[in-house]
Amino acid sequence: MDHTMYKFCTNQLVLPVKLFLGTFPFSCLPGKLVQHWHVGTRLCLKTAEQTPLTGLYVAKLFHEAGLPPGVLNVVSGYGPTAGAALASHMDVDKLAFTGSTDTGKIVLKLAARSNLKPVTLELGGKSPFIICEDANINKAVEMAHFALFFNQGQCCCAGSCTFVHESVYDEFLEKAKARAIRRTVGDPFKKGIEQGPQIDSEQFEKVLRYIRSSIDSNATLECGGERLGSKGFFIRPTVFSNVEDNMLLAQDEIFDPVQTILKFKKYLNNLNTANILSRGLRAGTVWINCYDFFDAAIPFGGYKMSGIGREKGIYSLNHNMQVKAVVTL
Repeated sequence: MDHTMYKFCTNQLVLPVKLFLGTFPFSCLPGKLVQHWHVGTRLCLKTAEQTPLTGLYVAKLFHEAGLPPGVLNVVSGYGPTAGAALASHMDVDKLAFTGSTDTGKIVLKLAARSNLKPVTLELGGKSPFIICEDANINKAVEMAHFALFFNQGQCCCAGSCTFVHESVYDEFLEKAKARAIRRTVGDPFKKGIEQGPQIDSEQFEKVLRYIRSSIDSNATLECGGERLGSKGFFIRPTVFSNVEDNMLLAQDEIFDPVQTILKFKKYLNNLNTANILSRGLRAGTVWINCYDFFDAAIPFGGYKMSGIGREKGIYSLNHNMQVKAVVTL
């Protein structure tokens, strides 16, 4: 029997909801919006309770630039109320969440309990920063410092576990400590300031608790480890050495300006080390001799409990479309 079959990607999701984090309320926002607009969807954005004004102002600018009404809708509120209501709503077709792993699990649960809407998650992690014995130590110190302390350590892909080969460990540690001591902390709007405050009192107290726990676990506090000043949520840049794998500091994502330096003894000692490591690591992104290098075409996302799906590039578009097969006889 003659027949014709058509199979094509169509039917963009009618109303996806983007639940957003608070630590990069502006720089990450455009890329997270356009991946939905590229496939023709309108969008509802739930801003983080810590930073609601940025999303509202960006929406205002979009509409002033001529974005049609209803293409971008912004909801502000707290996660357990406004966020949970959106995640559970039967008329929402898809969720995209950026934030912590614990909250990501809640989002998945709410999506499953309602209309089994698809979910993409861009969550946190405990990213290793690996320094081999043939590294340029001065460059490695600066790069590892940036990888951890950028944005007060409040970064989902922060290099929060610095693994250093034993042959260069002592040299690296001394130089990393000196660099942390030189780091300037204060009003981020002032010239020359490298580090501002933690985002709120809850995060501030959480970081201090982890610092105290690490000291109690016999990690060596090399510098910092305390509040800076009496006002605001400023924490001195902190470096810990003699950290063991079983310590909370080496396991939990803390979102903090605390550099954790661990020692390792062996790795595959040949010219293909970087290539072998990049293939073997179960990670969404592997940076070699660079860190936090992004491009609109490079897919970004995590493995395991660091997330589901990808942002940026063509891979991000697939999450916002559904496949329909149309068959005619």
